[in-house]
Amino acid sequence: MTEIFLELGQRPDETGPQLNGPVAYPAEVASRLADDAAAIIAKYPQARSALLPLLHLVQSQDGYLTPAGTRFCATQLGLTAAEVTAVATFYSMYRRAPTGEYLVGVCTNTLCAVMGGDAILEALRYHLGIEPGQTTADGRVTLEAIECNAACDYAPVVMVNWEFFDDQNPDTARELVDDLRAGRPVTPTRGGPLCTFRETERVLAGLRAAPDGGWS
Repeated sequence: MTEIFLELGQRPDETGPQLNGPVAYPAEVASRLADDAAAIIAKYPQARSALLPLLHLVQSQDGYLTPAGTRFCATQLGLTAAEVTAVATFYSMYRRAPTGEYLVGVCTNTLCAVMGGDAILEALRYHLGIEPGQTTADGRVTLEAIECNAACDYAPVVMVNWEFFDDQNPDTARELVDDLRAGRPVTPTRGGPLCTFRETERVLAGLRAAPDGGWS
């Protein structure tokens, strides 16, 4: 069987610089990820069913999906890189360009837009000096416009690493990103405590916080 590898290009909304990333992991990284992958795969009756959490796992390593991550998932699950790529390109939560510590998404779907979401996105564009899909020079914040996240009762909504910040306006949104860039603690309106993007990806992979504050 001839294997075909498909390179992941950026989505149209990911306008930052294209960095292809590593094509293979160092031995120690591959070994650590393989241990994590084994724990994840063991939860499923069929190994290939673990593909979505494994994509989050490799995204926690690199901050986005790299050729190394794609090949790692394919090897662990007995899939081709093309099969992994086909799944990864279907879901918007899998990033194809480097992502900052905090992925700040402004909902611009109908209700949020009418209630001020468009104004918030525009305010953050000017305040941060970046376009949606780009990351601030300090690597702290990536800005994006997002679709509905089923929180219309609290519009307009801003999400940081998929945690909700409800009833926002341009002033509160600017304060939020300033706190994130300065390293000041922020508390989501509801849900769990705010983690960095890579920590969040480990949680989405099914790996929990360790008692010592690390990530297992």
